[in-house]
Amino acid sequence: MDGSAHSDELRTTCAYCGVGCGVLVRPDGAGGLSVRGDPDHPANLGRLCSKGTALGETLSLDDRLLSPRAFGTDTDWDSALSLVADRFSRSITEHGPDSVAFYVSGQLLTEDYYVANKLMKGFIGSANIDTNSRLCMASTVAGQKRAFGTDTVPGTYEDLELADLVVLVGSNLAWCHPVLYQRLAAAKAARPAMKVVVIDPRRTATCDLADMHLALAPGSDVALFNRLLAAIHEGGALDPTYLNHVDGFEETLQAAQAQRADVTGLPAEQLAAFCAMWVGIEKVVTVFSQGVNQSSSGTDKVNAIINCHLATGRIGKPGMGPFSVTGQPNAMGGREVGGLANALACHLDLEDAGHRALVGEFWNAPTMAQDAGLKAVDLFKQVQAGKIKALWIMCTNPAVSMPDADAVRDAIAGCDFVVVSDVTAKTDTARLAHVLLPATGWGEKDGTVTNSDRTISRQRAVLPAPGAARPDWEIICDVGRRMGWQDAFAFATPAQIFDEYATLSGQAAAAGRDFDISGLTGLGAEGYADLPPTRWPVTKQGGTERFFADGRFFTSQGRARMIPVTARAPVARTGPRYPFVLNTGRIRDQWHTMTRTAKAPRLNQHLGEPFLEIHPQDAAALGIAPASLVTATSPTGRCILRALVTDRVQRGQVFAPMHWTGETAPTGRIDALVPGIVDPLSGQPESKAAVVALAPYHAGWFGFAVSTNILAPDCTYWARSRVTGGWRAELAGESAPQDWEAEARRLFALPDARSQSVADPATGTARMAFIDSDNTLLAALFVSRTPVTLSRDFTAAQLGQAAGTPLSGRPSADMPDPGPVVCACLGVGLNTIGAAITSGQATTVAQVGECTGAGTNCGSCRPEIAALLAVSRQVEAAE
Repeated sequence: MDGSAHSDELRTTCAYCGVGCGVLVRPDGAGGLSVRGDPDHPANLGRLCSKGTALGETLSLDDRLLSPRAFGTDTDWDSALSLVADRFSRSITEHGPDSVAFYVSGQLLTEDYYVANKLMKGFIGSANIDTNSRLCMASTVAGQKRAFGTDTVPGTYEDLELADLVVLVGSNLAWCHPVLYQRLAAAKAARPAMKVVVIDPRRTATCDLADMHLALAPGSDVALFNRLLAAIHEGGALDPTYLNHVDGFEETLQAAQAQRADVTGLPAEQLAAFCAMWVGIEKVVTVFSQGVNQSSSGTDKVNAIINCHLATGRIGKPGMGPFSVTGQPNAMGGREVGGLANALACHLDLEDAGHRALVGEFWNAPTMAQDAGLKAVDLFKQVQAGKIKALWIMCTNPAVSMPDADAVRDAIAGCDFVVVSDVTAKTDTARLAHVLLPATGWGEKDGTVTNSDRTISRQRAVLPAPGAARPDWEIICDVGRRMGWQDAFAFATPAQIFDEYATLSGQAAAAGRDFDISGLTGLGAEGYADLPPTRWPVTKQGGTERFFADGRFFTSQGRARMIPVTARAPVARTGPRYPFVLNTGRIRDQWHTMTRTAKAPRLNQHLGEPFLEIHPQDAAALGIAPASLVTATSPTGRCILRALVTDRVQRGQVFAPMHWTGETAPTGRIDALVPGIVDPLSGQPESKAAVVALAPYHAGWFGFAVSTNILAPDCTYWARSRVTGGWRAELAGESAPQDWEAEARRLFALPDARSQSVADPATGTARMAFIDSDNTLLAALFVSRTPVTLSRDFTAAQLGQAAGTPLSGRPSADMPDPGPVVCACLGVGLNTIGAAITSGQATTVAQVGECTGAGTNCGSCRPEIAALLAVSRQVEAAE
């Protein structure tokens, strides 16, 4: 297929991270879509990651919510929305507007977000609306507002390619923003003199690209960048002309010079080398993400980074500047419409009386909120306290993703009235709702999103809404009309909402704000439908690619502010009871709580269950064997996870991903371990520095199962995922059932299927397979007293196939075993790659790609391939 869009393809935007990749989609005639990268979209230029490539595989309706549901019974829209409007109105009348709250999501489109904020802040009269973006980017918002006066991203993606030094701080770009990583890797390949530095306590896949890895102590980023600021001063790299546009330099420098750098835990010579590199290379971009933001001092970390760029004038120019990369597809759009509890639309401030008056008059709002609302952690604490009587959760899963997740789950369960709008009823949060409202999902939604470099892109509907599902903006507006505000919510299309929002932005710009898309007013239905990717600001006179090179800022004085900051250790401290620091994050092929990605079998093959990375020496000291199970306990919760023994983490530190839920692995809900400690300015939780204790989980038995039917485990530990043709699960428990075959029939819901089995009670092993009348494999269970060893991917691939030797768990000698999947895009396994390496055919990552295809699509697995090559070289050297 050539690079241009074909007539039957539709341009839309990926549903995942804040990179905002363009995709070309085409219905496949079976309810799914073919998906490829849009070569004309400025964010990705045709590239996609493994998740984006598999978007077309996530659209099945098997778990979709297809009709409204009230108190467990399907109902019609009129009844459901009247109930919602009545219960919210009643709560407001009896307990005041602050007795209700919305908790929304960076998965919403901008138009959805806009009307939700308009309803809550302008008409209900409370600012109790916050978003899951609070969990990922609130510290950046607070830091940029302190420095610039507004929440402004100064640069663009192109700056990563134009820079001579890119510093990645708390950002595993290779796994969390893979297309940006690909762009950076391509730029470095084209210009080998370009330098890349990774600053992260953990050695991640992104380090494969790095010239230097600074494995600093958790939470010590402020100390590092204070040392850099002092080195900038010592090295004569200050820009006196630019500092004429900046306040606070002297105080900030004094604070930096007083900072002890040894708290970073970095060797003095490495610290000096980093500072020398940064000082000596003018074109520097400092990219930062969750490792900076998710901290009790996240705002100070952001300002410590910005301080260095302001002091040198390295901001707003090609290849220079601080750059925040966002976690969600529309985290930026949500920020632009006032999605946070302390903000108004178009980067106006809720706590500014003039801004409140401007928005209130524009909306003709009867009851403008006068004070900032509850930020996410505090919001759910007030739900728990019974102060929030009616709660509407839109397109997110806080019973899993919030810190102190068990307490949040219990708070939602105890709330008087809970509404959940989502695509599925099968999430931990949806199961707690009194009213479920079926919303449209990606592929069915129509609106706009904004990515990390301020580019607004259209998300276009390519599939019909299934069942009775409706767009979020339409649901919200219908409730607003039923609550008595017909005219304010009389929108008939998302284009009309966008037009109102664009009009308001012109007034905000006139009031001194940065956000201005007034040049997009009056597009009409056709212009909105055809809107190409567009970076704001967009005025009638044009726009600008970058901000702040001219020294003009959006503070009341028009000058930037450098902020004196001093490093603060994470609030939770290790000690004899909880001696380990827990870092949490994402993995390559999964997204959030997996309601979408877990539906694509290929995305489950790389890392199929929750795990805990632990250093080999720590594991040995605790008696934790590789691939065994480990119990992690914190002051707020307990998890059981698979041990991944690796030196990617330092001693005393552990890492676990945040994706698993009560639906996929109940003991793997990692945010149950994270306390509700927040940054005092941003309200963002400290998700990278919880404290935990570890111990081996002494299971009496371990199991592995595959089935064409969904599995229904009933044991202490289980982790379930989809495979082609069915499901697979890891299992473990304290005591074995009396009758394994009876338990297997219950697990697989196969009471009458023909079975094959072998068992050895003396060793505690059992293997059984279930076959239909056509000799097709329906299910298989493998049990052992130690973790089960077999070829998992091979065994799962036998589902629905003619049963040969299903109890072997391994391919026959004449059938190659590809091994565990490394390349999710093309399904290339570890053994296939290993064979290419050991044969001598492949001695570089590129040659592995030529031989096997691995790493040739999205490239996210290239660091793992490089690691396999490195191990092979070490083995050869040892021999």
